[in-house]
Amino acid sequence: MCDVVKDLKSDLFYEKVNGLKKDTVDFGTVDAFCKGYIDFLGKAKTERLATKEAIALAEAAGFREFSEDEKYVAGDKIYFNNRNKSLGLVVIGSEPVEKGVRIAAAHIDSPRIDLKPNPLYEDKELALFKTHYYGGIKKYQWTAIPLALHGVFCKKDGTTVEVAIGEEPDEPVFVITDLLPHLAQEQVKRPASELIRGEELNVLIGSMPFKADEGSELVKLNIMKILNEKYGIVEEDFLSAELECVPAGKPRDVGFDRSLIGSYGHDDRVCAYPCLMASFAVTAPKFTTVSILADKEETGSDGNTGMQSAFLQYLIEDLARMQGGNGYRALRNSKCLSADVNAAFDPTYPDVMEKRNASEINYGAVITKYTGSRGKGGTSDASAEFVGWIRKILNERNVTWQTGELGKVDLGGGGTVAKYIANLGVDVVDLGVPVLSMHAPFEVVSKFDVYMTYLAIKALFEAE
Repeated sequence: MCDVVKDLKSDLFYEKVNGLKKDTVDFGTVDAFCKGYIDFLGKAKTERLATKEAIALAEAAGFREFSEDEKYVAGDKIYFNNRNKSLGLVVIGSEPVEKGVRIAAAHIDSPRIDLKPNPLYEDKELALFKTHYYGGIKKYQWTAIPLALHGVFCKKDGTTVEVAIGEEPDEPVFVITDLLPHLAQEQVKRPASELIRGEELNVLIGSMPFKADEGSELVKLNIMKILNEKYGIVEEDFLSAELECVPAGKPRDVGFDRSLIGSYGHDDRVCAYPCLMASFAVTAPKFTTVSILADKEETGSDGNTGMQSAFLQYLIEDLARMQGGNGYRALRNSKCLSADVNAAFDPTYPDVMEKRNASEINYGAVITKYTGSRGKGGTSDASAEFVGWIRKILNERNVTWQTGELGKVDLGGGGTVAKYIANLGVDVVDLGVPVLSMHAPFEVVSKFDVYMTYLAIKALFEAE
């Protein structure tokens, strides 16, 4: 190839580059950052636990809970705890809030198996829980794997008791059983979506009867006796409980080279952690920074802890009002990264992706201009001007990034919180980490992509 053609192509063509091939990458820095993420992810198995851990980290970093009685000045660090299931972190900037804030919004709920309100039963002298799955899952992936139980009982006297069983090596785990292949001839004829049906996601929790007495439900009675002794609850307390079954175990390095992380819950705590760390990293921002860790994204962002609630709007209005400003002007002038994941290209399943517009492992944070499905249904579709602005600040700070869509046009699709923030008048685009095996009990991400997502959110917070 002649030099003229080579130079012209270099000047005019767009070419993605694997970030780990760059000479400027210090993988030691990347790995050190991800050690903190792995620790966070192992503790933040549910939205409640993620909120609790995030608050502990924030307070250690100098954040204090918001008070309407205080006046905050530039550099102050505050947090808003929304019902222990979503969180807002704020660093006050030197410019008035009314001139706009910089927002990074991730979600901290993940697909899982919830217990029904009246879950405990006995059948053939086995004790089980009835469940209702949460979010988009392939139900067959949740059978025959060890599960941990997390959540809270709110007892009839109004006190709340936390539950956490199955994470420590000396603790029992739970399991959803499956048929052996020898007897599954009829089961495997079902479509994959019905291979395991919702009402078959029953969690095995015990088999020992209470003593040797005559009578029915003695295994159930023994389970209730154990729960009563440990937590002080009776069966009626299940009616006011939030209990979730999630895969037991800790996040792990994946691959001989330890370049990847495998775990439950990457979607979307892999973006929530960079939001946290970016909030901690900024000390004197020009524009006030806001990190939102939201609940309920996996089921449509409804409810008072989801992004369809007025939580973000009221938070911005409170901040603007403290300074004598107007909340809707602040929102109209604000810029946001909806920090959510995209599906990474998987060479084992290439047919679902359009290669030119798919995100890839180790190519950095992925910007998703629009989500939705088919004819862009249900998306905000970021403007060219805002994507150009984000592109500029990422390039200026040498952040490795790429673009991606969620599958082929007539095949894929999905949603994030971006459209709900856009509905408030905020400029917003999705940016996050590409994920392999998304929504499975064990998802995989690249350490490099996690770190680049952190740098991208930090760049937003520091931009003028």
